Amino acid sequence: GIAVAVPDGLVVPVVHDADRLALSEVAREAHRLEERARGGQLSVEDLDGGTFTLSNLGMLGVDHFIAVLNPPQAAVLAVGAAKPEAVVRDGEVVVRTTMKVTLSVDHRVLDGATAAAFLADLVRHLEHPLGIVI
Repeated sequence: GIAVAVPDGLVVPVVHDADRLALSEVAREAHRLEERARGGQLSVEDLDGGTFTLSNLGMLGVDHFIAVLNPPQAAVLAVGAAKPEAVVRDGEVVVRTTMKVTLSVDHRVLDGATAAAFLADLVRHLEHPLGIVI
């Protein structure tokens, strides 16, 4: 699911079978659903069957937040703004773009170790994005 702000609040349209789609197809479907949501054209099917939600407030300049899990979804990833920050790499202070993410999970569905492994994989993919496309 992708959290989309609309005049009446928040809706979460679902990219169905995202695990079976190429990254470009997921992006295309997410944009299509966002346009439908903003135009008030979502169907019941567009809102049904979600298991995981992405919520991005980074585009509004929000650095960090905790998204509320909306059952029956199993998890929600809150994505903050990507900003340049001073970080230490190999003993040197350098400027790097960093981004804070927070994962909220329903522990009746996922355990903490699985959630932590997901976050570790996410960090690896974000730090080495070519691995996503290759």
